[in-house]
Amino acid sequence: MIRKAEIDDASRIAEIQISGWRYAYRGIIDDIILFRKLNIEKKSQMIRETLREGKEEWFVYEENGIIKGMMIISKSRDEEKSDCFELCAIYVEPLMIRNGIGKKMLEYFEETGKNRGFKEYIVWVLEKNIIGRSFYEKNGYKPDGKKLEIEKLNAVEIRYCKKI
Repeated sequence: MIRKAEIDDASRIAEIQISGWRYAYRGIIDDIILFRKLNIEKKSQMIRETLREGKEEWFVYEENGIIKGMMIISKSRDEEKSDCFELCAIYVEPLMIRNGIGKKMLEYFEETGKNRGFKEYIVWVLEKNIIGRSFYEKNGYKPDGKKLEIEKLNAVEIRYCKKI
């Protein structure tokens, strides 16, 4: 089931996000960042504060009491795409990928957007993240040509869009 994240979920969400980064971005982002700078305790605290503020919509995918995935959704943060719905983050526990969890979360995101009247969805993906790009392409997303350099990660993100 997919449900709104709760403050008590913060540690598990942090574990999933950090392990997801390490799995998806190894070889793309420097290992110093992935294995020395990312910290579950600090990330957990940041997530608790964010959930308390309630400014972003955080969700978890849970089965049999085990949180297996997480996502953040919102109205687009891009000025030129202000009428779009954005998938800000989505991660599945690496030990549980390829079980349809990501697809279910993506469908939930799209259905939520549809129910709110959005007709276009966006997601930013690291250009070298071939697994992520393939996932979105299989689900009808296409790059729209917009790129963003993330200097602190020495990486480039590309924006994917899907219209309904």
